Amino acid sequence: MDGERRASQALSSGLPEGGAGGESPGDGGPVPGSSGSSALLQAEVLDLDEDEDDLEVFSKDASLMDMNSFSPMMPTSPLSMINQVKFEDEPDLKDLFITVDEPESHVTTVETFITYRIITKTSRGEFDSSEFEVRRRYQDFLWLKGKLEDAHPTLIIPPLPEKFIVKGMVERFNDDFIETRRKALQKFLNRIADHPTLTFNEDFKVFLTAQTWELSSHKKQGPGLLSRMGQTVRAVAWSMRGVKSRPEEFMEMNNFIEMFSQKINLIDKISQRIYKEEREYFDEMKEYGPVHILWSATEEDLVDTLKSVASCVDKCCKATEKRMSGLSEALLPVVHEYVLYSEILMGVMKRRDQIQAELDSKVEALTSKKADTDLLTEEIGKLEDKVECANNALKADWERWKQNMQNDIKSAFTDMAEENIHYYEQGARGSCLTWNSQIPVL
Repeated sequence: MDGERRASQALSSGLPEGGAGGESPGDGGPVPGSSGSSALLQAEVLDLDEDEDDLEVFSKDASLMDMNSFSPMMPTSPLSMINQVKFEDEPDLKDLFITVDEPESHVTTVETFITYRIITKTSRGEFDSSEFEVRRRYQDFLWLKGKLEDAHPTLIIPPLPEKFIVKGMVERFNDDFIETRRKALQKFLNRIADHPTLTFNEDFKVFLTAQTWELSSHKKQGPGLLSRMGQTVRAVAWSMRGVKSRPEEFMEMNNFIEMFSQKINLIDKISQRIYKEEREYFDEMKEYGPVHILWSATEEDLVDTLKSVASCVDKCCKATEKRMSGLSEALLPVVHEYVLYSEILMGVMKRRDQIQAELDSKVEALTSKKADTDLLTEEIGKLEDKVECANNALKADWERWKQNMQNDIKSAFTDMAEENIHYYEQGARGSCLTWNSQIPVL
């Protein structure tokens, strides 16, 4: 219990000043989250159907972007506005660096799977060396996530990318799919490394340092099947029972999570639609260049004009492709990660409620004297300590998560806005100027 209390205190001491309800270091106003987060999520949840009006309706929901966070004294230049809200770099205090690369396909008589090379560099004294290299498959990442949840049930464990292929992906081992997963797995490990408590978890250390056979041996040291089944049955029983009175702060937290989940799923759906429409536009536009080149071969009087049109179309295609790349690399992964985070948060709240439900059950049994009172009193004392530690850990990690969420989402949208500004100021404008200068008046 003391270890859990120290962990929760360490989390609390690592929070930025002002917590999630304070101000972002990059501007003078609230950011979306806590007090700013209530502004983020106060508006009605929108029902998104397949009509084109969804984008217009969504754009009118001002609660999703707190416009008061922009100072009235800001310069009017678009790029200046973007730079104004950039976040200050935090001091580099990292002592654990993790890289995931070199995906490798393995084919056996039973299955086909991908492993990834994981390189860890560290200056920590508890590690036997300063550098480790291992290979891990997706199932190993799932094992690590499960062990972290078991050891820290009310800490917010970073999400893993989905196990199954997303809709629209043609092939499970498509190169784009593997690269997207590699990036997500690297982010998963680095988020754990940056966490003030999870980073010192023993199973995390084993995951980073043990060879494959050592990791397999370590996995077998956990509780047996019957023990795990018993724990699962008890957890289901407590969850079915529910809690009689959830503390007000956790009621507010749960309401935030539900609204956040609806909003972030809405943003994810619209972002994916925008990317799909951009892709269709790009695929159609890139066919026009060759068409005009072929056309010029049959029109002697318009050869230069048609080739100029083809050149302009080619430049527009390159500019559009660059903007699509920014969307797929800067915005979409961040938004989708927080869609997964919303599911993680619901699981954390469920585990916290299970601990409290177990305590409520014991208190009820003591009140009705259905069992040995001395034994129940001792169990209740232990459970009260467990509930207190779980609550403190969740409250501290909640503030830390909200601060990170605000920074990540704001940074993703400002980066995307900056990319769009460059596209329209340099790419699109340059193509139009080329078009006007090269095409003669007919």
